[in-house]
Amino acid sequence: LGVRNIMLNSVLERRGEIGVRRALGAQKKHIAVQFLIESMLLTLLGGMAGTALGVAVVAVVTQVLDWPMTVELSFIGIGLGVTLGVGLVAGMYPSWRASRMDPAEAVRPAA
Repeated sequence: LGVRNIMLNSVLERRGEIGVRRALGAQKKHIAVQFLIESMLLTLLGGMAGTALGVAVVAVVTQVLDWPMTVELSFIGIGLGVTLGVGLVAGMYPSWRASRMDPAEAVRPAA
């Protein structure tokens, strides 16, 4: 939900950019794909940061408690895949909104 709101805010802040791109010939699908990719990158960066922090915490705890550390790469891959999926789902509505903007309305200053 947070990523969706961030992306919706991004769409609203970049209305002028979207309008200019559409006026210059960018297709709706190009605008939609741009915002979907941005949403997925945002969640992927968050997932990578969370994964790195989690691995670091596990490493510290295993050293302090003298436990063997076992972090399977497959779980990390699955986790990052899930974050990409969340980014895709969270970015669908904002990318749809961005791609459906009327170029003339988008370049007009907000009232």
